[in-house]
Amino acid sequence: MLPTVADVLALDTVRRGSPRVVAGGDRLDTRVRWVHVGEVHDIAHLLRGGELVLTTGVALPSEPDKLADYICELAAVGASGLIVELGRRFVRELPRPVVKAAEEHGLPLITLARETPFVQITESVHARIIDIQLQELRASEQLHEVFTELSVEGASPAEVLNQVTRFSGRPALLENLAHQVLACDAAGGDTGTVLANWETRSRAVMPAERTAYDAASGWLVTMVGARGQDWGRLILLCDGPPSPRDIVLAERAATTLALSRLLERHQESLERQAHGTILNGILTHAYADPDEAAARARAVGVPLTGRRLVSAVIRLTAPAGTALGEQARLGELAEACAAACREAKLPALIGALDQSRVGVLLPLPPRMAAETALDALAERLRANFATPFVLAAGSVVESIKDVRRSFLEAEQVAEVAVRQPDGRPFYRLPDLRLRGLLHLLRDDARLQTFAERELGPLLAYDAQRHGDLTRILRIYLDAGRNKAVAAQKAHLSRPAFYDRLRRLERVLDTDLDDVESCLSLHVALLALETFRRETT
Repeated sequence: MLPTVADVLALDTVRRGSPRVVAGGDRLDTRVRWVHVGEVHDIAHLLRGGELVLTTGVALPSEPDKLADYICELAAVGASGLIVELGRRFVRELPRPVVKAAEEHGLPLITLARETPFVQITESVHARIIDIQLQELRASEQLHEVFTELSVEGASPAEVLNQVTRFSGRPALLENLAHQVLACDAAGGDTGTVLANWETRSRAVMPAERTAYDAASGWLVTMVGARGQDWGRLILLCDGPPSPRDIVLAERAATTLALSRLLERHQESLERQAHGTILNGILTHAYADPDEAAARARAVGVPLTGRRLVSAVIRLTAPAGTALGEQARLGELAEACAAACREAKLPALIGALDQSRVGVLLPLPPRMAAETALDALAERLRANFATPFVLAAGSVVESIKDVRRSFLEAEQVAEVAVRQPDGRPFYRLPDLRLRGLLHLLRDDARLQTFAERELGPLLAYDAQRHGDLTRILRIYLDAGRNKAVAAQKAHLSRPAFYDRLRRLERVLDTDLDDVESCLSLHVALLALETFRRETT
């Protein structure tokens, strides 16, 4: 970053001249692009802006109005300031018209009471400017390599911010234009403190330039966007004015984020990524303190503290055919779910949990039952998303610490419901009854042994003779052991059906009129279906 007029005045070579600011004292933060020594009064047309002009005034006109014009012309071309050495033309002070004109035009005007070699000033300032430019060049080369690799790898916002904090040692955040935090890296600090009251603080910092440092807040802010459409801001929390390296770092990271956004066409949005990161962080205990998860959720506009929480898992009931197709449909499902929650005025964390499931964490509004919220979500989601899906919900919990348990329950319910959906708006554990219990126990060797003991002879008989007795048994039990109804469903005459039942009793060595025997066989058949679906 170029030095300011104040930086130049702090140089030893200038301080030896006893500098005194006589006008434009509020503009000493003006940047100095170059230092130019000139004694002629019509020097303005030789300048390009940003120059600090040094003069003894020996060739300046005597007329007050021409002196005022001289100052006006310097200000008009964007000179950063004027330093006048007293002693040759102006002995003790500058003429009043010069000072007045400088004040009117906001041009910093400084006098040197002692003779000062201008060459020393130009050498000192130019050396500093060149050194800054070299620093920016070196930083740009190093950062170019790192962030080019991130762009090629399709790095996530969290990975980009991780590199920003690694290089700067400072917290970094990415927010959208609604001042909701999409990604945050606290650089080892307390995330809750960084995100505290974020939206209010962020709205108070609105720099006019695309990249600017706000001294009041200590924020280095750069816009993120491409093709003339900005969609976010990258913010570096500084404890002092940023270095040239920090500015290059922020701008290069913003470019990488913008490029990643352009390449995201078939991937979930940044909002969904941010929500998914928080959800997975909660489920994997990535946050050491529940307050950190609450702070991150609050920063994306979802309050979790002081609310009853209900978890939900959404799964598509039919595969898309390809992995890319599945991922694309899952992204569409997540976006449709977010739109449904907005329509229902339900703040929620919504993001993909893996390649087949979308997770939803609903903080319930006061006095709203979980069933009411889930019904509203399911109704609007089905209106927005045509592809069949199941919505499974876990138990309502009172704190973030218990959310993982609620999600695990919702996942288990979804696994069962997606295999035999019956059109319910949403599913909960009590809806699954015995079938759900058997699904949860499907990996238990004792259940597998039980099913094999009950049905083993029958399965072997059908396999050897290509028979259908297993199907007949299922029809009989599904009909509530009503033989007439079962025969009709099996499309057999009653004598033929009764003959099959007698054969079943011989193969299984059991009495099909015995209620307990039939109950045991029915449970074994349900367990067998669970095993077979798991392997298909």
